[in-house]
Amino acid sequence: MTTTYAALLRGINVGGKKVPMADLRAVLEGLGHDGVRTYLQSGQAVFTSGRGDEEALAAGITRALERHFGFRIDVLVRDHAYLKAVAEACPFPAADLEGRQLHVTYFSEPVDAARFAEIDRAAFLPEEFRLGDRALYLYVPDGLGRSRLAEHLSKPRVTRGLIATTRNWNTVLKLVELTGD
Repeated sequence: MTTTYAALLRGINVGGKKVPMADLRAVLEGLGHDGVRTYLQSGQAVFTSGRGDEEALAAGITRALERHFGFRIDVLVRDHAYLKAVAEACPFPAADLEGRQLHVTYFSEPVDAARFAEIDRAAFLPEEFRLGDRALYLYVPDGLGRSRLAEHLSKPRVTRGLIATTRNWNTVLKLVELTGD
């Protein structure tokens, strides 16, 4: 049985970590994955595989990318069912917002509210966040680039020990669509 997955690469094509999408596709195909497609230039690939779990697939992709490019790239792998569940569980009125106003940060493992307890949520209003299943939903009315809350949430004391990568709502929905094909 094959499953369709999305590989989410963290922090590429910024800060000197250049990863051409053609090379990313070639690396994934070299690992034996089928139906490999990339989306945008910011580190999303969709593929099918009949072997492994998400963590094992991510570890294999991480190793292969490091061999190919010479630097480490953190990777999360999530299947269609998970991506769809995250989109459906959005606690914000996604249909009423622009894609740049709503983001999902995917985490490598579950996070609990205690990790975020020191954040004075009222100090960042109207920006807000909510936790989900290995995900954080972030509402930023003026966009991510101007968000004080997003900057605070990305600090090492909040993300320590996790792989965390953020996608805007348009990309979240596109990944659900691409993995559902």
